Amino acid sequence: MKQKPKRNSKGRAAKSVLRLPDLEVAKSAVLNSLSCPDAQRGYRHAIDEFVDWYCSEPRLSFSKTVVIRYRMHLESRQLAPGTINLRLGAVRRLAYEAADCGLLSADLAAGIRRVKGVKKLGVRLGNWLTAEQGVALWHAPDADRLKGKRDRALLALLLASGLRRHEVAELTVDHLQQREGHWAIVDLSGKGGHVRTVPVPDWVYRELGAWIEAAGLKTGKVFRRVSSAGKAWGDGVTEKLAWHVVKKFAEMTGVSKLAPHDLRRSCARLCRAAGGELEQIQFLLGHVSVQTTERYLGCTQQIASAVNDKIGIEPAP
Repeated sequence: MKQKPKRNSKGRAAKSVLRLPDLEVAKSAVLNSLSCPDAQRGYRHAIDEFVDWYCSEPRLSFSKTVVIRYRMHLESRQLAPGTINLRLGAVRRLAYEAADCGLLSADLAAGIRRVKGVKKLGVRLGNWLTAEQGVALWHAPDADRLKGKRDRALLALLLASGLRRHEVAELTVDHLQQREGHWAIVDLSGKGGHVRTVPVPDWVYRELGAWIEAAGLKTGKVFRRVSSAGKAWGDGVTEKLAWHVVKKFAEMTGVSKLAPHDLRRSCARLCRAAGGELEQIQFLLGHVSVQTTERYLGCTQQIASAVNDKIGIEPAP
């Protein structure tokens, strides 16, 4: 007698082969479980790539064997080990959510979660700019044009305050306040919902002020679109703006394969080279909760003498 498929509490039959509607349900569950926009974007891209591959193959069981085949497919594309492991992590999460929704057999999901990633030979953390390259980059936009004022302010902020792309897009005029006689971005919500205060060097604030005044901004998001007629418009920008601005001016200054996050890395390295204390740089970048860092290190963030005030890319006094 043929055994009936197991059903979950919602009456759904657990499957071994998932079709596109099932995968979309599981994908939505994965994305809804993530609060960070950066994580959502990364997982969406990774899952979409897997779904395209999975649906292009003959009707396959969504199982450990198939995911191993997918890993081999990723390796054949000569992707970096870190990239492959991130893609596999998204597939494991997809399997977990599919099982949790009753769409996939729990045994198959458990097998998929046991698929190992590839070994990393060495660690590539990204690119870093020297102080001279940093100066050339943020000076590259034309300060006589409104778009140039915006782009100079954006690049200076990425380089000297180490913001993430989504933090730049969400930055508001009200975030800019004085603390201990020093300009800062106050109560910035970063990755994982962690809130921190980010020191803003005076020269960066001047670049921001030049853009804000020229654009006629009083409240709302700091960065806006600029029309072909040279007018600021809209109520904000997307994270992609930072990517395009960095790419454009990196190419102009002769730096290849530079991403916005590389400016964040450069900020950290320049701060350290300028004598900044490691824990103060951690506060600046918000790698972990400030409160947790304070408890472990027994120190507080220094705003009055911020580590990113003088790192070699600011204009001469």
